Amino acid sequence: MSKSLEISDVSTPCCTPLSDSALSEAEAADLARVFKALSDPVRLRLLNMIASAEGGEACVCDLTVPFELTAPTISHHLKVLRQAGVIEGERRGTWVYYRAIPEALTRLSGLFALPSGVPA
Repeated sequence: MSKSLEISDVSTPCCTPLSDSALSEAEAADLARVFKALSDPVRLRLLNMIASAEGGEACVCDLTVPFELTAPTISHHLKVLRQAGVIEGERRGTWVYYRAIPEALTRLSGLFALPSGVPA
């Protein structure tokens, strides 16, 4: 099984833009794993639903409705997002509630900063 990858593994130091310096082979491989997790349309929609949910979290019971997928398939996609370090979950009784990890999303967004002096 694949190693659980935390987003902090690929963004040390925090928010270093891709345009700042060359990535090492290991950094590129780790970063590619995170982007691979985000490259699936279902996972992007799940992340969007979680990040935009009222109160900042969404119950897994609400995440299965918009998809024509089985609950185990949705659970797999959520697991991939958790392993990528972009969401976290908390069990409350029967249900798990998910929320986006703001620091992880901020770190990812920092990767795409333009170098100073380049017009936006």
